[in-house]
Formats: sequence, structure tokens, C-alpha cells
Amino acid sequence: MFQPLVPFSDRVVSTRPSLAAALLGACLGVAGCTVGPFYHRPEIAAPAAWRTSPDPTAPEWPTNDWWRGFKSPPLEEFIAEAERTNDDLAAALARVAEADAQVRIAGAPLLPALDATGSGARQHQVVAGLGPKPVSANAFTGELSASYVLDFWGKNRSALDAARFAAAASRYDRETVRLTVLTSVATTYFEAIEARDRLKVAEQNLVIAQRVLRGLTLERSVGTATALDVAQEATTVATLSASIPPLREQLGQTLDALGVLIGQSPDGVTLPEGTLNDLAEPDVRPGLPSELLARRPDVAEAEATLKAANANIAGARAAFFPTISLTAAGGYASGALGALVSPATRVYDIAAGLTQPIFEGGALVGQYSYTKARYRELLADYHKTVLTAFSNVEDALIALRETGDQLQRQQEATTSAQRAFDLSQTQFRAGTINILTLLNTQTALFSAEDALLQVKYLRLQALINLFTALGGGWTIA
Repeated sequence: MFQPLVPFSDRVVSTRPSLAAALLGACLGVAGCTVGPFYHRPEIAAPAAWRTSPDPTAPEWPTNDWWRGFKSPPLEEFIAEAERTNDDLAAALARVAEADAQVRIAGAPLLPALDATGSGARQHQVVAGLGPKPVSANAFTGELSASYVLDFWGKNRSALDAARFAAAASRYDRETVRLTVLTSVATTYFEAIEARDRLKVAEQNLVIAQRVLRGLTLERSVGTATALDVAQEATTVATLSASIPPLREQLGQTLDALGVLIGQSPDGVTLPEGTLNDLAEPDVRPGLPSELLARRPDVAEAEATLKAANANIAGARAAFFPTISLTAAGGYASGALGALVSPATRVYDIAAGLTQPIFEGGALVGQYSYTKARYRELLADYHKTVLTAFSNVEDALIALRETGDQLQRQQEATTSAQRAFDLSQTQFRAGTINILTLLNTQTALFSAEDALLQVKYLRLQALINLFTALGGGWTIA
């Protein structure tokens, strides 16, 4: 059961000086205070078992190189190329570097700031009481200053935590992008093979139909076939011929898409020899549903983003309390450069300050309300991501089971259609059946062969979808 987690109070934090002073007094003796909220993972019950599972007692989670199970060296080469040159992966890697830089930026306020300054000046002016003659003087200074903001309320620490969780989310996003890219390469490669196989079958069937048409035309010339027989076969030839251009178009566009995925121009992609029949079917069986959440990078990314939002709430709440800063500066000041570093010219100052927000025009209250609303939004997103993960696996398992059954039945239908067409040719030549029977068996065979290739592709696509739904071999380190 999903229990919405609301780790914060809807009551606005008071900014009265008396309350701030009381909290300050309580925190002075310790390293710091935190004003919460503390993160707790939302409870979302996982299914006890998958509704559709080939063998739940013998799980076979995907490995990181799951694509090798198809036993296709060209596919392995395309995937290796995509990992090196895919633009989406390069962008995801850059986002990780950006997030790491934000962590460094967010962590800077937790450390003291040091600055060094030096200056020299010569003044020439008339000084009252010393006569009309101008007085010249030199002024040289060298100073080292330090400042530090005490993070009593955890404001800066919360900002750092939020940045760290965001950096973790960027890494999970990179893994999600990687999985999407690699499965897209595999799916697109299989689609290209399917289009080429269907194109070959259509061209072969066209040759057969044209041969039959020539025979019928010859028979009509001697009076053993009618004009209707010739017209019907000519229709079959025209239909097969019309099916070829769309298949060529699909093949070309699929190769173009494959080129984008591997970071190459379309003219640089060639499809190696091979058919769908050359591909093996890897064995994959999901384990327990409760294990899935640790194997999906998108779920991990959603939770990391939720943690970052929780840390932002703590930072927004801490902004209501006083800011305590310490500053120190020391150096030398002298009118003569040669005496600048003498003990007599040494100067220093030490100061502490406290700043309590009183009126910010509603900015602090608005920011606090925004972080709470943002958390609730991301909480709903996390819940949806988890449910979607379970649903993806169920859908993929159903598709895998049904395409397996469909493939077996379509294979039987194609075998029967081939046998019927062979028999019809023999019987037609013997004169025991008419041309209409031959044409019907011919059309049935062509349709069965084309449908078989499409079902084989759907079967491979169902396997790819299952690998994707199971996280592609990724696990939380």
C-alpha cells in the first residue's frame, strides 16, 4: 500500500527573535542543529509474484552484456559503437560532470573563505592648519582576511546534500539513457533485418508469380487458359510489385535511424549479411518483484531526486533562522614600503555578526512552500515510476509468452501453406485443379511467409522489452 510521506510540517516556521534566541542558545554547545525533515523511503508494496512467469523458481536476471545472448557479432559491433559515439550518452555524461561541479559549489559555504589584498597609494593634498603648501604621503597595506558562516541550522549542509543527491540522480539518469540507447540499437537492428528479409521474400515471390504469369500467358495463346486466368495472376504480380517500395523505404529509414544511434551519418551504415533465423533467443527470467526496484536505474533516479527535494525543504526551513558569521583580518599598514612588515605596522580585527530575517516580502515563506509542493510532486512521480516498473515487466512477460505461441502457430501455417502450394502446382500441371485454386494457394503462401517474418521480429522485440523492463543487468552498487 502506498503511504504518502509528508516529512514536514505545514505550519510556517516562526521568525520571532525570542524563538531564534532560544534555539541559538540550545545549539551553541554542539556542532550544529538540523531543522529536518529526515528522509524515509515511501512504502510501496511489491507484488508477491509475477502473474506471467515462465519459471519463477529459476530466475535469470539479465547481465550487463545481455545483447550477447542473441549470438550476433554485427549487433555487438553496433552496440560497442553506440557506447563510444552516441550523442545522448555523451550528453548524459556531461550532465554528470555538471552535477559533480554543483556538488563542489554547494560544499564551498561549509569551508572558510580566505582572501589576500594588497594596495599602495600616494596622496598629495593641502592639510588645514599646516599652511598652503601641499603635503605628500604614502600609504601601503597588505592584508589577509578570513570569514566563516556557522551552519548551526544545517542550511548549507542541506544544500550540499541536495546537490549530492542530484549528482546521484544524474548518474542513474546516465544508466537509464544507456539502457534506452542500447535497446534502441538492438530493436532498430532487428527491424532492419526484418525489412530486408521481407523484401527478399517479396522479391522471390514476385519472381515466382511472374513465372506463373508467363506460363499462363503462353497457355492462353494456345487456348488452354482464359483471359480471366491471366488477369488474376497479373493482379497478384502487381500486388507483390507494389509491396516492394514500402519495404525498401522502411529498410532505408531504419538504417538512417541506426546511424543516428551509433553517431554516424546515414551513408556510413551498412547492414551485414544475415537473417532473423540466424539470431538466437537468450534465456531471461525475472526474479522476485521485490528485487526489481534495485535493478531499475529510473526508479533509483526518481528516489534520488526525491531525496534532493527533501534536503531542499530542510534548507528552506533553516533560512528562517539567524545567520551567524565570523570574520577576521590581519596584515600590515605603513607609509613606507620598506617598513611595511615591521611589528609596529601590524594591524588586525576580529568580528562576529548575527543576521535575523524579519521581513523578506514573503520570499522565505514562498520558497518554503515551493519546496514542500515540489516534494509532493516528486513523491507522486516516484510512486508512478515504481508502478510503471512493475507494469513494464508484466507487459513484457505477456508479450513474450504470446509471441512465442504466435510464432509456433505461424510457423505451422507457413509450412502448411508451402505444402499446399507445392501440391497445387503439381495438380495444376496435371490438369486436376483449376487456376483459381493455384492462385489461392499461392497468395496464402506469400501472406504466410511475410507474416512469419513479422512475428519473428515481434518475438525479438518482446525479448528486448523484457531486458529493458528488468533494468538491463544494472543493479544499485
